[in-house]
Formats: sequence, C-alpha cells, structure tokens
Amino acid sequence: MLELYQFELSQFSEKVRLILDFKGLEYKKIEVTPGIGQLEVFKISGQRQVPVLKDGDTVISDSTEIALYLDRKYPEKPLIPTDAVARGQCLLMEEWADESLGLKGRKTFLGALNQYQNFRTAFLPTDTPDLLKNIVGSIPGDFLGAIGSDIYKQAQRGLKQDLEALSLILQNQPYLVGDEPTLADLTVAALSTIIKFPEVAYYDVPMDITGKAIPGLGDNSAYEPFFTWRDRLYAQYRQPLDDSSRNNGNSGGDDSKPTSIEIE
Repeated sequence: MLELYQFELSQFSEKVRLILDFKGLEYKKIEVTPGIGQLEVFKISGQRQVPVLKDGDTVISDSTEIALYLDRKYPEKPLIPTDAVARGQCLLMEEWADESLGLKGRKTFLGALNQYQNFRTAFLPTDTPDLLKNIVGSIPGDFLGAIGSDIYKQAQRGLKQDLEALSLILQNQPYLVGDEPTLADLTVAALSTIIKFPEVAYYDVPMDITGKAIPGLGDNSAYEPFFTWRDRLYAQYRQPLDDSSRNNGNSGGDDSKPTSIEIE
C-alpha cells in the first residue's frame, strides 16, 4: 500500500490526499511529529519536508513531484491534459497555486490567529477547558508573534485578488482548465482549505474545524462562488472521514491502527 508521510493540517499534504482520492488509490497516512519525527523523513527521502510518498521501494518528496509520479504510475483518471496548450496552462496554474495561493494562505491563517481571538480559540482541541480557552483568547496578538501585522495585511490583500480572479475564471466554465478536473483544480481546491475549511470533515484532527474561515476572506460573500465550486469538487472526489476513521489516521479503507513515526 502507498504510504504518505504527512502533517494532517499541512495544505500540501492535503493536496496529495485529494489527488490520491481523485485517483481512487488506497494509502496509509503516517503522521510526522514536527521536529524529531522529521529526522525519519530525512532518512528515507534526504530532506525534512512533508509530504513524502513511499510506493514500495520508491520514495518521492514534494507535492508536485508526487502528483507527476502518480500520474505516470497510475494513469487512470489523468491529472495532466494531453493537449499542449491545456497542459501548459495546467502546469503553470499548479505552480502559481503552490507558490502564491498556498504561501499567502498560510501567512494569512497565522496572521488571523494573531489578530482574532475568537478565530484563535476555534482551533483549540474540543476538550480544552473553558478557563484555558479564555486564557488563550486573551493573549494579545503582538505577544504571539507568529506573523507580523504588515505581512498579514499584505498576504490578505494578495489573497483577495487571487480569490476574485479565481471566481471570475470559474463564472462560465466548470474547471480552471478545460472541461475535466486537472491537477490545477485539485491543487487550488486543496490549498484553499486553510482559507475556509469545508463543511464536511476531511481533516482528521481533535478539533471541530469544519466551516471555519479566515475573517474577511472565507466569510466574504464575493468569494462564495469559488468556495461553492471548491466544495462541489471535494464532494465529488474527496473521501470524508467516518466515525471509524476519525482521529486514528486511517484512510482509503485501511482499518489498521494509526501509524506515527518514532525515533529510537
């Protein structure tokens, strides 16, 4: 079985999970503990970043390289168009999404945790005592220091422009490139989840993040057409969690116990 070394809340891990589900491939998630767990990732891949996919003796790092590998090895339901122009557009949009939409989304998400107390406490585990929630919520954003105010505002402005452009592209066509979903669609859809999480539980985390949105972006009606399109794509291709798989790291029909990296 395919093994995906990942962080559950990583946008780029989610990109690979969506691609695997789109292709109907079973896989086993291996949750990597940030820091020490990444040493094991380094041992098998030569670098510390996730996602990393292991297919037998083959190890592939980087979400784009994983996507291209999966399209070569498992060509059913192709990700890349065969038409030369459409292929070029798909690859360009996928790279743009990785380098622009994804990075600005992460900066804006971290900045929103600083700026908005209610947004911050919404991402605490569901069993967090109310007293601790109040303490975390009352911490001044400047004290947290995850993302500076100027960086947050700049990333937010960029995301507004990106979401407007995506909404315009999707006004009169079903997908970003052509009449069938491609790697461009799956990448944009997955990387946008951090801006507004779908209403259905796809992330296996000990908190209720369904429907949570970055204030001013995910709750802005101007971008609702884009998120409606994104959620429709997810409903068609992404496998939601069920009660038996929630918070145990399983996916693709695998009923095994959760797997995590341990360092001796």
